[in-house]
Amino acid sequence: MEKLRGFAQLFLRWAIGIGYLVPGLDRLGVWGKNGEPGISWGDWQHFVKYAGEVMSFMPASLVNVFAVTATIAEIVLGVLLVAGKWTKFAALGSGILALSFAIAMAVSFGIVSPLSYSVFTVSAGSFLLATIGKYKWSLDNRSKN
Repeated sequence: MEKLRGFAQLFLRWAIGIGYLVPGLDRLGVWGKNGEPGISWGDWQHFVKYAGEVMSFMPASLVNVFAVTATIAEIVLGVLLVAGKWTKFAALGSGILALSFAIAMAVSFGIVSPLSYSVFTVSAGSFLLATIGKYKWSLDNRSKN
């Protein structure tokens, strides 16, 4: 069971971390341009338009601020989770960030939207990851040895 637990936390860290890195880098155009296959945004302009829809209840002047903040958080948290560095902090931050996304999506689009994209699941998984005592195959674990 211990081997399974070690694999499960690694899989969860990577799934959440990569799940933040891919869209975070997509909006910066790393994976390709807007309109290309498999590209959600492809540039900042298209992402900010979507962010404005998600945050439709907020003043338009704050959308770009929150879009920048979310993008930085996603990329930093994604790198930390994949590497397993400051994992408890990164997992807690990830849980809060995903829960914020889920609430914003629910307010703007209805509850089905965050449920369809499993945003509550990412949040719950992140909070669960924050409760694990030891992160096998992580930089955190290496620095303790």
